[in-house]
Amino acid sequence: VQLQASGGGSVQVGGSLRLSCAASGMTFSRYAMGWFRQAPGKERTFVAAINWTGGSTGYTDSVNGRFTISRDNAKNTVYLQMDSLKPRDTAVYYCAADDNYWHIYNSEAVDYWGEGTQVTVSS
Repeated sequence: VQLQASGGGSVQVGGSLRLSCAASGMTFSRYAMGWFRQAPGKERTFVAAINWTGGSTGYTDSVNGRFTISRDNAKNTVYLQMDSLKPRDTAVYYCAADDNYWHIYNSEAVDYWGEGTQVTVSS
């Protein structure tokens, strides 16, 4: 299984970014997908999750209403649209995959990780 994240960068407060994570080596439509982030000196924490069909999503409170997770099973890709970005959103963002939707909320339970992509929000 390979998960390749992209789309990170540097933006100013209030700006937007769209992260993508392309999956290979797996039957994508059978996996729940998620995003986590890790700020310098801090633990990796949950950001957003989406189930196999895209019909169920979940977010950590701090991004609810600003971030949107979605997926395209035909393209084996999951996205994270990030709007109204704040300096506290600065972190390395990781995509994750697991065949158990509830595992995707827990960094210790996730089966597969992608490489991170840096997001920097400056004021």
